[in-house]
Amino acid sequence: MHHPSTGVARPSHRAAPLSGAPAAAAAAAPKILLYSHDTFGLGNIRRTLLLAETLSADYPRASLLIVTGSPMIHAFRIPERTDYIKLPCLDRHAADRYGAAFLTRRTAEVVDIRRGVLEQAILGFAPHLMIVDKRAGGIDGELIEPLRALRRRRMPVKIVLGIRDIIDEPTPTRDSFKRARDLATIARYYDEVWIYGSRAIFDAAREYAFPPDVCEKTRFCGYLQRPAARARPHDGPPRALVTTGGGGDGTDLIETYLEGLLALPRSVALRTTVVFGPQMPIESRSRILSRYGNIGDVTFVEFEPDLTARYAEADVVVSMAGYNTVCELLSFGLRAVLVPRCNPVREQLLRARLLAARGLFEFVEPADLGPAMLMDKVLGVLKSPPPGPPAIDLDGLPRIRQRAHALLEDLDRCCAAQSR
Repeated sequence: MHHPSTGVARPSHRAAPLSGAPAAAAAAAPKILLYSHDTFGLGNIRRTLLLAETLSADYPRASLLIVTGSPMIHAFRIPERTDYIKLPCLDRHAADRYGAAFLTRRTAEVVDIRRGVLEQAILGFAPHLMIVDKRAGGIDGELIEPLRALRRRRMPVKIVLGIRDIIDEPTPTRDSFKRARDLATIARYYDEVWIYGSRAIFDAAREYAFPPDVCEKTRFCGYLQRPAARARPHDGPPRALVTTGGGGDGTDLIETYLEGLLALPRSVALRTTVVFGPQMPIESRSRILSRYGNIGDVTFVEFEPDLTARYAEADVVVSMAGYNTVCELLSFGLRAVLVPRCNPVREQLLRARLLAARGLFEFVEPADLGPAMLMDKVLGVLKSPPPGPPAIDLDGLPRIRQRAHALLEDLDRCCAAQSR
């Protein structure tokens, strides 16, 4: 398995210990805060919960706090010794534009509430390790003041930015970083940047023009492998799983698949499970069930927070190309047809193209999506031999554990040296 080289992260902040804080507290019983970028879908909160579960297992005396606006966090299993603070929800209206998701006439108040709660949570919890998802300054810069306060008060904390493999195409991402001053924020306040991907697949540091001081803090961790159940042999026709993650924009894919299924000749047998997702509009679910609910050998499922059992039964998966879904497909070694979204960002489209070019999946360009084309891809994948182990770096979680250990031990050494 290819392990890409990484930049060497230099400790960039020497924090003085809090009054009365034991010098070895961080490595023995760390307080870990995770901020989840949370405006659309389930990907960010699921990735955050996976990190929390990993670190909770590594540190039996840890205390973990998740701060998120995800409206679905309550639907997932919360790791041991982990609590969460639920912020009012924001929704992404464009690549870099947000508004209140539910309190739609109260965006200004929602923004103020989020900023106030964030600052009190971060400074009150006083984490030893803080992991921020995706945006260095938080949504619309809501983390800047807490970050500034942490450094101004010289609180003993290591701050990490976690970024999925691909954010968007290079030009709009560079422009977004420039508008939000993200790279300057990383250089000033962050100790490391963890990229949950492989430089061999997509070199985010180069494509997004990280300056030298940010490159020095950057680690390519690898993709995040999920625990995978053994495939379950079954009799009868092949089984397809159709899933669109949160489902907020999954209606077209599901309807296209079902139209293709209706057009198959009777001699072609295929059992299908369709998972709607919790964010699919009610009217879309009703329309799908009204038109397709009586198709034989199709089972409709509202939502399952853990699709492990479904993956274990599937011969082929039809899905979008979200980060977490792709990691699950790679972990299970599943054959899949990816139909990526391309708005408001093209992250999924880039990921699908790059992984398909390496023979890991089939994919359909969104502009080419149609019932006949999609079903041809599905049937073609079913005729192909089962894939072998994917030639891709899936060691993200072990490397994250290593980096967390290194940062917390360095924090303790710094605090001990300054307390002498």
